[in-house]
Amino acid sequence: MLRYCAIREKPIRVLDLTSLMSDEFETIVPIFERCFQDRMAQWTMTGKPRTARRFSVYTNCPLPTPEDRLLFVLSYLKHAPTQAYHGATFELIQSSVSTWLNILIPVLHTALREMGDAPTRSVVELRQRLGLDQLSGDVASPFFTMAPNDPSHAPKTQVNRRTTIVARKRATLSRTTSS
Repeated sequence: MLRYCAIREKPIRVLDLTSLMSDEFETIVPIFERCFQDRMAQWTMTGKPRTARRFSVYTNCPLPTPEDRLLFVLSYLKHAPTQAYHGATFELIQSSVSTWLNILIPVLHTALREMGDAPTRSVVELRQRLGLDQLSGDVASPFFTMAPNDPSHAPKTQVNRRTTIVARKRATLSRTTSS
């Protein structure tokens, strides 16, 4: 079972799993946990509005610490494994992986937005973030598009011609049919 406490002292392992150095990872943890607790104060694990009890971490919780929850979501986003494989890594069944990801991915996005590190979704936002919107218009833009490629000179296969042979001329018998 993968746990952050087992890899904390191995900075290269943390980097390999999350793309973050250990100190960067631990900088995100408090903000991530606060966003997680805010979300769990309003919603249940199944996505329904919380009406009765407060959220609390049970002793048999599969992701008991904030570090484990952050490691879980960052390693999933970096490596894009199947949910079944990710579940095997953290000793969860696939449906639990799906439930946790549905909770933790939006929590991570909220935490990154609060830190000012959320991904930029447009060129205008990126220019503002990089401080390039104040530059004069005659400065070369770091954003460019490539010119379209020339059309291919390879001969095109014309499938509607009688001379095009796509399959065998003789029919092949299927081994699954009984004769």
